[in-house]
Amino acid sequence: MEALAFKEESAANGAAVNSLQLIAFSIGEQTYGVEITTVREIRAWNGATPLPNTREFVRGVINLRGTIVPIFDLRARFGDGQTSPTKNHVVVVISVGDKWVGILVDAVSDILTVSKDDIHPVPEGNSVDTELLNGIVTHESRMVGLIDLHAVVAGAQHGE
Repeated sequence: MEALAFKEESAANGAAVNSLQLIAFSIGEQTYGVEITTVREIRAWNGATPLPNTREFVRGVINLRGTIVPIFDLRARFGDGQTSPTKNHVVVVISVGDKWVGILVDAVSDILTVSKDDIHPVPEGNSVDTELLNGIVTHESRMVGLIDLHAVVAGAQHGE
C-alpha cells in the first residue's frame, strides 16, 4: 500500500514538473502569457513618468514602493503602435533576472496550466513575433503566445 502511495505521489510530482503555470493577458484580440513565477504584481494603469530619448515602447517609469520600474507598452513593442491607456488597462510587474519591469497590457484574463509538451515553436514569418516569443501553446480554443521577457527588455537596453 505504501509503495502505491509513493508511486501516485511521484506521478503527481512528474506532472507538476512537466507543466507550466502562466498568467494570461490580452492585447487586442491576441492572448499572451508569462510564467506565473516571474509575476510580482498586477496593478491598474496610473500613468508613468516619461523619460527623454527612449524607444516608442518605453512608456516611462513608476515608483513601486521605492523601486524604480520601467514600463513597456507591449502593443508598441510588438509594432502595433502605442496603447491609449484607460483606467481598465493594467501593468503586470515581472522580474527579468534581477530587474523588475512592468508591461502595459489591455487586461489580465486568467491563470493557465499547460503541459510543456504542448508548447510549439513560433512559426516563421513575423520577425517581431519570432524575436519576442518563446513559443505558442493552444489552451482550450485560443492560441497563447509565450513572451520571451529577456528579448522584450533587451530591445530597450541596447537601443535596437
